Amino acid sequence: MRRRAAISHALSSGNIHVEPFENISELSSTWPRSGVILIHDEAGVIDDLIEAMAHHGEWFPIIAFSEDPSANRIVEAILDGAIDYIAWPIGAAELNETLARAIARAETVGNAKLREVMARARVERLTRREREVLGGVASGLSNRLIGEKLSISPRTVEIHRANMLNKLGANHTSDAIRIAIEAALVN
Repeated sequence: MRRRAAISHALSSGNIHVEPFENISELSSTWPRSGVILIHDEAGVIDDLIEAMAHHGEWFPIIAFSEDPSANRIVEAILDGAIDYIAWPIGAAELNETLARAIARAETVGNAKLREVMARARVERLTRREREVLGGVASGLSNRLIGEKLSISPRTVEIHRANMLNKLGANHTSDAIRIAIEAALVN
């Protein structure tokens, strides 16, 4: 509570509008239209936040923070989707600078990150087998080769492929491949 008050005061002193939330579910109930999310880094919280953003179809830059974070934890948070990481406690000037940097960085990666979040949300709707078929399709394999690889018939691959396209909202195989690439399933 004290930390949240200090952060709110530091940002407000820089004429930055602040809306503190207790947790991700509280944030989800009053989803903002824009902004940056400053989140206390705890196990799984960034993944949960990104999942909530995918559900709402919006991406906001995330700045994670914690007391005395290890280098490994910072790297893991960035790989999970945070755009920056700060060690608490932090001064008001440094906090405002970090926020400005995050906003500038978000402008360059924001649309790509939103597409990735949305693509991952779509792919998560697929069954394990449909994901395997998507991987085969994205690798350029024919239905016959995908079937051989998965030990199923080419006709079964066709059925999984049709279901996969439908669940992804893809009109063509090329749309499904684009979604797989955006979801970072393939390089």
